Amino acid sequence: MTELAYDPARTGLLLVDPYNDFLSDGGKLFPLLSNVAREVNLLDNLRSCVATARAQGIQVFYVPHRRWQPGDYDHWDHPNPTQRLIQQRHTFAKGTWGGEWHPDFVPQDGDVIVQEHWGQSGFANTDLDFQLKQQGVSHVIVVGLLANTCIESTARFAMELGYHVTLVRDATAAFSQEMMHAAHTLNGPTYAHNILDTAGLLQALQPH
Repeated sequence: MTELAYDPARTGLLLVDPYNDFLSDGGKLFPLLSNVAREVNLLDNLRSCVATARAQGIQVFYVPHRRWQPGDYDHWDHPNPTQRLIQQRHTFAKGTWGGEWHPDFVPQDGDVIVQEHWGQSGFANTDLDFQLKQQGVSHVIVVGLLANTCIESTARFAMELGYHVTLVRDATAAFSQEMMHAAHTLNGPTYAHNILDTAGLLQALQPH
């Protein structure tokens, strides 16, 4: 891994999909990831990452999944398996509690809310790259859900676009430890510049 140097003016924290359906008791997907989330102390680590980023003057970007609405994915030529499940479950449905931000991760003044992504990459068919460039961001720290889908796809795309990419192992979760292992041990090292835990990230973000 490369150097642990983060200029606040050039760094962005990408907070991916912090919805109630993922992060809250009663959420549609929370039961599928709750065991892993507890094992890694996900919520506390996300709180620490976001709070530290704001305290250090690092821009926070919300990278939200499409909030399901009636008609979504109907008559599509090639909906992927996850989109089919969203179509059936009405995951992150617009106007419902499940599609609202987790109460600890409600956007604050100055945060940037990116256009909703339809698939797994926060860059595809959104304004994320444009927003990052306008803010002068060269380094992205990617946290949120899920480790092996939206986090990996967004972080890989960031690398392809020339950004310096940091993954945070315990500020994300997945439906199994096998998926976490694939995301951080097998796949992450092929594209991420740094792979840290939350404690390591917080240390790296402190002024030097």
